[in-house]
Amino acid sequence: MSKLIYKKTIYSILFFSIFTIIFAYYVELVLGHQPCNLCLFERIPYILVISIMITLLIFSNLEKISFGLVGIVFLISCFLSIYHVGIEQEIFNESSVCNTGSNIDTLNKEELIKELTNQRISCKNVTFYIFGLSLATINAFVSLMISFITIKIFLKYEKK
Repeated sequence: MSKLIYKKTIYSILFFSIFTIIFAYYVELVLGHQPCNLCLFERIPYILVISIMITLLIFSNLEKISFGLVGIVFLISCFLSIYHVGIEQEIFNESSVCNTGSNIDTLNKEELIKELTNQRISCKNVTFYIFGLSLATINAFVSLMISFITIKIFLKYEKK
């Protein structure tokens, strides 16, 4: 594989990751769809990949290891997204990560009002769809695709 293809792949993954983070914040802050805890965790791999890709652009001798790291990060992202989709589809029960934090046993009026105003979003409630798919579903497919691409590059990487 030529250096030009590697550079195009690096820039494509970098720009896609930046776009994904910007889009997530757009959906949250502009469109008003509050993310659940798992949605917030699903942003972390993209931030890691942005850091890895920027580091790679500075230190080009780290190409092979960077592609391997990005592949692993997106594979983890895929599994996290599949778990999230499983919760959305009620295949899995919500874990403590998805804890909405509601405490019904509170009898104090002030604490009850505080609990109602600080309501967290449940991981199984999907509030935003694209083409009928939740963002977690789309993230699972995209993460798997990028993981396969970068792991394939890692395995076929030739030292120049």
